[in-house]
Amino acid sequence: MSEFIDYVFQRSTSLNKIDNSLYSKYNVKNGLRNEDGTGVLVGLTRISDVVGYKKENGKKIDTEGELYYRGVKVSDFIKGHDPKNRFLFEEVCFLILFGYLPNKDELDAFKKELASRYDLPLNYLQARILGFPMQNMMNKLQQEVLMLYTYDENPDDISPEATLNKGLDLIAKIPEIVCYAYRTKVHYFDSNSLFIHPVNTEYSIAENILQMLRIDRSFTKIEASVLDMCLVLHADHGGGNNSTFTNVVMSSTGTDIYSCFAGAIGSLKGPKHGGANLAVAKQMELVIDKVGLNATDEQLKQVIKDILDKKFNDQSGLIYGIGHAVYTLSDPRCQILSKQCKQLAIEKNRLKEYELYHRFEELAVAEIKARKGINVCANIDFYSGLVYDMLGLSKDLYTLMFVIGRSVGWVAHNIENKL
Repeated sequence: MSEFIDYVFQRSTSLNKIDNSLYSKYNVKNGLRNEDGTGVLVGLTRISDVVGYKKENGKKIDTEGELYYRGVKVSDFIKGHDPKNRFLFEEVCFLILFGYLPNKDELDAFKKELASRYDLPLNYLQARILGFPMQNMMNKLQQEVLMLYTYDENPDDISPEATLNKGLDLIAKIPEIVCYAYRTKVHYFDSNSLFIHPVNTEYSIAENILQMLRIDRSFTKIEASVLDMCLVLHADHGGGNNSTFTNVVMSSTGTDIYSCFAGAIGSLKGPKHGGANLAVAKQMELVIDKVGLNATDEQLKQVIKDILDKKFNDQSGLIYGIGHAVYTLSDPRCQILSKQCKQLAIEKNRLKEYELYHRFEELAVAEIKARKGINVCANIDFYSGLVYDMLGLSKDLYTLMFVIGRSVGWVAHNIENKL
């Protein structure tokens, strides 16, 4: 930026800045946050419900967190799940899209339907992905989603039926695009070997992601089950989160679903939304570098205080992965993923690392409570980065896994707002 532009920008800052008190005075919102930091209630939806507190006589009362998909409590749905029998993400896709849990025949038919849509258009891989590597994977996925518009014979048909058909294609194809675009990126920019594994129609989406990303195509049941659970927990989170809100707002204009997805992906890219797990990963790497895996509670407490006092990490005063706009006492997704993370840590011989994360979580929650007098909890981003690292996924892919899971929610909300 030139000195002149920098000068006039600095001079204009006071003219452009909106005083925070005006949001309260005129009863308007700053983004998707209320004045007390809670999430803004946006619209109405039957797809999912997020419960983290209740209000009685205008007073906020903190409660244990609950997440519902179509009225089904996610923690109950997952309870007793045995990954040897089935993976859950495809079942959750059916539930979110159609409003009820499928029987075995319906689920089998639905999985076959998704598998039939895995393949990319003819020559798409060579022309669009291998030929156009890009450094940033989120921007690359936006580009590819918009490119699928040109392969659609009637892309601007926004009827509910057409939106469902196009949405199923996106749910099925995005994992393949992500994996192939990543392999292309590391070959072109990092000089790694290029390999492209075909999608396996007998595999679940979680299994396919792992086999497409790994040179030997192998994975364990626990690895696939944990990744599947990440997709389940990211599948939807009400209509008020930024990316879903972006999708719904764009859909309300009558634009096509490809444009809506591209906008939602752009929203999810932000570090205050989908990119938060990257911030957690960087934060915890610095913590471990500073105090080590054998750190005492006192050492961890001091690091936590330094973060809050803007003396450590990025000097923002934020502990990434701790706190949420809705959840107060607990984030059910984090509780579920923490258990999955521990199982994976045992298999990967990284239990000590998991245990440090867990102690850090408890100490950070207690310190914030002591300082501010408010209840906070760890959110799903706190453990998801560690899970992805143990699965051998590059940081480039962390937020992309969020996209793959959340795509079904975007489709469902898009349809709901057309009915």
